[in-house]
Amino acid sequence: MSAIRQDAWSDEDDLILAELTLRHIREGSTQLSAFEEVGERIGRTAAACGFRWNSFVRKKYEAAIQIAKAQRQKRTQLKKHAPVSISGSSSISLLENPDVSTGKNEVFTEETLSIDAVIRFLRQWRSTYQDMNRHIKTLEKELQDKEDELDRLGRENNKLNKQVNEVETDYRVVNDDYKALIQIMDRARKMAFLVEEEEEEKPRFKMDANGNLERVD
Repeated sequence: MSAIRQDAWSDEDDLILAELTLRHIREGSTQLSAFEEVGERIGRTAAACGFRWNSFVRKKYEAAIQIAKAQRQKRTQLKKHAPVSISGSSSISLLENPDVSTGKNEVFTEETLSIDAVIRFLRQWRSTYQDMNRHIKTLEKELQDKEDELDRLGRENNKLNKQVNEVETDYRVVNDDYKALIQIMDRARKMAFLVEEEEEEKPRFKMDANGNLERVD
């Protein structure tokens, strides 16, 4: 058993739902059977298919539904007139309407439709086609807006990367200057210690009462 899908309906799903449901209507079957077949085809429950048909898809195919119902009615009428057997090897079909003037037989089938139904279907299809075009134009505009936004973000990203590189360069310069300053301060401190030590090692003298210099230990 295939997994039950939970994702959004696509245009292809809607088309499959419409085609199979219209076929079941045309053949005199039930919509429930149609929904079950559609569910098996696209991996959804029959309830989900029924809800989608009644809430959205049905409105787009009102003309086609009327045509399918007309075909179903014609099919029902045709079934009532089974071929009449003349002999064991031949039969005359009551589906044929003889035309005396031409000598030909005009055959009426389930595909015979009224011009009004065809016109309604074509108008409905034109409306659906126009809606699809408007939807496509809307999607194209949204796509263009997204591309413009992506281009703007790309330029902003490049600008920020440049600023980051500049900051990193400034940081390296400041860090190098700081290290050099530390080294200078360290050398100055060492030199100060050496001067102090030299001062301490130098001999000290003082003058006594007679004016003579004497070394102080």
